[in-house]
Amino acid sequence: MTPIAILSLIIIYFGILFFISHVVSKKDSGNDAFFKANKNSKWYLVAFGMIGTALSGVTFISVPGEVGSPNGEQFKYFQFVLGNAIGFIMIATILLPLYYRMNLTSIYGYIERRLGTYSYKTAATIFLISRTIGSAFRLYLVVIVLQRFVFDFYGIPFAVTVLSSLALIFAYTYRGGLKTIIITDTLQTFFLVSSVFLTIYFICDSLDLSFVGAFEEVKNSNYSKVFFFEDFIGSKFHFVKQILGGIFVTLAMVGLDQDLMQKNLSCKNIGEAQKNMFTFTGIFVVINIFFLSVGALLYIYANKNGISVPADLVTGKPRTDLLFPEIAFHHLSFIPSVVFLLGLTAATFATTDSALTALTTSFCVDFLGMDKTVLIDTDASRQTAKNQVRTRHFVHIGFSFLMFVVIVIFNAINDSSVVSMIFRIASYTYGPLLGLYSFGLFVQNRSVKDKLVPIICLISPALTYFLSENSKTLFGGYVFDNELIIVNGLITLIGLFVISSPTKEQTRF
Repeated sequence: MTPIAILSLIIIYFGILFFISHVVSKKDSGNDAFFKANKNSKWYLVAFGMIGTALSGVTFISVPGEVGSPNGEQFKYFQFVLGNAIGFIMIATILLPLYYRMNLTSIYGYIERRLGTYSYKTAATIFLISRTIGSAFRLYLVVIVLQRFVFDFYGIPFAVTVLSSLALIFAYTYRGGLKTIIITDTLQTFFLVSSVFLTIYFICDSLDLSFVGAFEEVKNSNYSKVFFFEDFIGSKFHFVKQILGGIFVTLAMVGLDQDLMQKNLSCKNIGEAQKNMFTFTGIFVVINIFFLSVGALLYIYANKNGISVPADLVTGKPRTDLLFPEIAFHHLSFIPSVVFLLGLTAATFATTDSALTALTTSFCVDFLGMDKTVLIDTDASRQTAKNQVRTRHFVHIGFSFLMFVVIVIFNAINDSSVVSMIFRIASYTYGPLLGLYSFGLFVQNRSVKDKLVPIICLISPALTYFLSENSKTLFGGYVFDNELIIVNGLITLIGLFVISSPTKEQTRF
């Protein structure tokens, strides 16, 4: 697939998204549509569209790539996915009813009512930092693929590629926001899911394997081990660590994250929101099985055709993230290449457009108080509404630029798999959110010293990092993985308890 063909396909793809954005936002581009999609989203569209948001380009490239990692990871990621599924069910049954009962636009409004203003601003700030970094990493992954296989051919600098990608995302999201994204993410998820199944078909066809034959080939390969029960102390892959990590990372990165919760809160009522989450959970588990299968088939194909894992152009080390695009663009025919590109583009931009909307919403609501102003239908109120929309546009631009800066910095220092990096950083950034909500939900009749909460939320990640770096010495050779987020949340919870005092007021919501 030539660079010109890839570029042409991307232009057509974004042309479709711009058309959808124009149609959707033409009738209503106000803040209620941007923040909450007028609370009129169809649950089945939200459920399907959330697949693209939750998976991203990380799942599309890094998860298949890690199947054949030199670390021997194989299908160990599926253990984490099972933990994710448990976490999604907990979100649907515990957190969503709370958010709907309080009629929240930003989910951090709960922290304001339960713990206080400083705690509220701290929680919102943690989200802004966490989601900006996480989404930047996800977009980084697709940009390095486009840079390597398209824009290097034209001599375009990496920074220009990043800036252009973010400019395109801004252009189709800044008016309609969530109302637009509910529709565009549904389309992008369709491309993503279709590309997974079609990729399996094309690889099986290249290997002269039927579907049943491919299943047996994967099953009998060196890549298909799912459950790891050996060496609980020293292995990151152990079943218990992966399950616990999956549960708590999901609770923090989904249930306590404005991005995915914003979509849930756009449903008409709690019943539809829960149907959305349960449906989404089932699809999520199945799709990840197929992503792992794609990974095994890619390595089987590579071994049979003498294809090596591509090396990083800077460090020279093998980059498993690049195996999928290497095979799709250089070793399969034109149609599979198109399918891969559509899937990768859909996965990554579905995540980034959603994140930019959530970041803008959180800042406008949590720091500018846009949902706290009741506007009556007068000339002055209409002018205020216009001013708020204008301010929202500037905020949207600001977060787009901030994400650009993070990606450029990360490109200069990254030398490891993006998927492992994202969840590692999430353990530090989302851990305090886990502690804040745990205190609010489970520690009743106690109030914190609100002004001290930001200090606790800074100390907790620092202590967590110290424990992680010295765990082998302190805990008899124990090695942390994604369950590190539990430690972070627990330290935060203990710290909040220390700075709290009994109160006679009823604190349950």
